[in-house]
Amino acid sequence: MSNERPIGFIDSGVGGLTVVKEAMRQLPNEEILYLGDTARCPYGPRPAEQVIEFTWQMTRFLLKKNIKMLVIACNTATAVALDEIKKNVDIPVIGVIQPGSRAALKASDTGRVGIIGTIGTVKSGSYKHELQEKAPDTHVSSLACPKFVPIVESNQFNSSVAKKIVSQTLAPLKKEKLDTLILGCTHYPLLRPIIQNVIGQQVTLIDSGAETVNDVSTLLDYFNLNNYEQTDTKARNFYTTGSPKMFKDIASEWLNITNLNVEHIELGGK
Repeated sequence: MSNERPIGFIDSGVGGLTVVKEAMRQLPNEEILYLGDTARCPYGPRPAEQVIEFTWQMTRFLLKKNIKMLVIACNTATAVALDEIKKNVDIPVIGVIQPGSRAALKASDTGRVGIIGTIGTVKSGSYKHELQEKAPDTHVSSLACPKFVPIVESNQFNSSVAKKIVSQTLAPLKKEKLDTLILGCTHYPLLRPIIQNVIGQQVTLIDSGAETVNDVSTLLDYFNLNNYEQTDTKARNFYTTGSPKMFKDIASEWLNITNLNVEHIELGGK
């Protein structure tokens, strides 16, 4: 039996494309619908209630497209909205925090783990809670990096400006003697080479989004939702509340796909 319905991915902007990239690699048979709320990005500084409301708006939009699973490919939204959405929809829903925490504990030898994320994610304490619940002795250092998402959203993640901002922002973490650092925002893997260079080659970087796809794969098996239909062209449809051109420029480069189908939609509210 094959289930050809798509998997839905939602994010505050283009960051969740890092999760989609991994999904396309691990799950080539699956159809993908992606919605990035670029017009209202970043979510990090917004009040939790507003992030929950925006996440519901995105979720409802994709539910109307008959998705079989929802991936909240945004750490801020996962931190505040995952539990509520999970309880109120009848398809499997996955966030990015649990898989990232699990991978960090597996990778760390010294138990000194750093987390970088948005203001909202860091303030929620979700990563720290997950890490210390599984391994109470873990030394956790958290740092909000509010300037990182705008760099990625404006397609400047390879620029000299990006290098300068990353270097200045991460300076406090260099004193913490970390051996593992969680990229606690799905936008951050686009800055990965710069982050690695600044924090040091001895620190293992954990991409929460990529780790999440392992869980997606497991749940597809568990719920018997795999698409076994093998065709040359799987549907990859992308929606954005912002500029389709800007979105397409970043997505085409990151996913290495030409002729991306990107559509502008309105979700309402600011």
